[in-house]
Amino acid sequence: MKITELLTKNTIIVELNSTTKADVIDELTNKLDSAGKLNDKNEFKNAIWERENEFSTGIGEGIAIPHAKTAAVKTPSLAFGRSADGIDYDSLDGNKSHIFFMIAASEGAHNEHLDTLSRLSSMLMNESFKQKLMNAKTENEILKIVDEEENIYLKGKETNAGTNSKESKGVILAITACPTGIAHTYMAAEALQIAAKEMGIDIKVETQGSVGAENVITGQDLKEAKAVIIAADTKVDKSRFEGMPMVVVSVKDAIKDAKGLINEALQAKPTGIKETTTPRVEKKERAGLYKHLMTGVSHMIPFVVAGGLLIAIGFALGGIYVFNCPGTVAEAIFSTGKQAFALMLPVLAGYMAYSIADRPGLVPGFVGGALASNIGAGFLGALIAGLLAGYVVMLIKKYIKLPKTLEGLMPVLIIPVLSTIIIGLIMTFILGSPMKAINEGLTAWLKSLGGANAALLGVVLGCFMAFDMGGPFNKAAYIFATGTLAAGGSAIMAAVMAAGMTPPLGIALATVIAKKKFTEQEREAGKAAWALGVSFITEGAIPFAAGDPFRVIPSVMAGSAVTGALSMIFGCTLAVPHGGIWILVIPNVVTHLLQYVIAIAAGTVVTALILSAIKKDVVE
Repeated sequence: MKITELLTKNTIIVELNSTTKADVIDELTNKLDSAGKLNDKNEFKNAIWERENEFSTGIGEGIAIPHAKTAAVKTPSLAFGRSADGIDYDSLDGNKSHIFFMIAASEGAHNEHLDTLSRLSSMLMNESFKQKLMNAKTENEILKIVDEEENIYLKGKETNAGTNSKESKGVILAITACPTGIAHTYMAAEALQIAAKEMGIDIKVETQGSVGAENVITGQDLKEAKAVIIAADTKVDKSRFEGMPMVVVSVKDAIKDAKGLINEALQAKPTGIKETTTPRVEKKERAGLYKHLMTGVSHMIPFVVAGGLLIAIGFALGGIYVFNCPGTVAEAIFSTGKQAFALMLPVLAGYMAYSIADRPGLVPGFVGGALASNIGAGFLGALIAGLLAGYVVMLIKKYIKLPKTLEGLMPVLIIPVLSTIIIGLIMTFILGSPMKAINEGLTAWLKSLGGANAALLGVVLGCFMAFDMGGPFNKAAYIFATGTLAAGGSAIMAAVMAAGMTPPLGIALATVIAKKKFTEQEREAGKAAWALGVSFITEGAIPFAAGDPFRVIPSVMAGSAVTGALSMIFGCTLAVPHGGIWILVIPNVVTHLLQYVIAIAAGTVVTALILSAIKKDVVE
């Protein structure tokens, strides 16, 4: 596919009216929308800003490439805009941007489309191409310039095909990768290749973009290499470069100063651990706690969504006692959902540890997460387990040294066994007893409330259900409630289930009424949170709480407190321990059904309003 199949006359603005970065994004987005390329203009613009908030797509040298890959794009396409005076676009070099290409990639975009977009990113590193674009007078002239430059680029790639093939032997090896895998991945690769050619240095660059890994580094390449450059803003497996001189930086560093990066790599010394040897990158790695958390959360979300929805479907098809109907379709779906859901905390902890310590962190991380679930530590315990596992592995790699002949045992035997033992002992003997004591103490205290303090008890139960969403506080309230069940139903059980439904429902509502407060991934997870909430799966709020705990947790606690108090005041009772909305239509299961629904709705609205007010926008 040619670039001119994505860039058309009706998506070109020869001279922009914009004077600011926000104006540029609005003007180019409107151009794509008016050309019928978008499903949802606002959703696409939000996705563009999410990318800008990671770091500016103003790459310097007068170029900016705002881009997004989202379902809001109907047809993969390009928009072009130009400003003779230049616009402050927060560029990497601090200079104004004159040429703007807005890339709109759909989530279902074929590799052919993405490969075409990556080609444009590389072409823009050519100074003569940029000058021709600046001098063009009409839309047709711009299209002709782009088409001619692309033909030259493709011909050059064919001529030099052997230079960067899989059989090439590079003195320096490099990997480039950005979050969307569209523009910066390939621009960084092109910048490194151009710089290396000017310096008379052979280089091979593996790009890990949306089309997958290309120009993959081989075993022969590793034997010939003198140093490695990792220019990435996503997780890259560095295990194959163990012991080699290595520099790890942001992808923007490769675009901004490729020659300096190559010199830095050549001066680096071999290391026995998979970390950079430069102070600049060590600082970046140490400041990555948020990145580690997000790595775990992003891998956890599919398990939450799949498991929660399957459980909800099982309840809908088989009723509240679906688990007592073995051999039925409903029970099979329900059990499958439970198994998927049970992997949530191990996956969270495992991939947090992986983010910190690469693959050696997976085993102790997964085991620590599973133990956190078994001892009732909940997602907070899994967070602790993931962090501990990652840093325990790092300490083992740093302080335990084996002879050269035995180094092969480290990744397959020493690290996984030793780190897993340490995490197992910590979770069992250090965290286990305190968590059990917390649960027992909370249960005893809850029993002391009641009677005239019914509303207060509802508030406390609501706060407990929302505070850790499956952890010791949540479990203490739930176990306490199940112990009060009687033939006539329990008011405490009713308050607990209603309060447990409120967090995911409130967050789901917030993703609808305050879209700018949430990323595209969070808005997608919000859709699943509706089903999880009505199914009394409080854990549906965990991904949001893990990503922004200081705003999400107080919001959901406030909403659940309102729900719990209202349920107790209304005198609602519940005769079963689970089921969510699916059991409310069953006769004699819940009393004061209308008031019960009102209590849940009130808490949902309170959570949504508070969260919408205190959560920061993800767009500028």
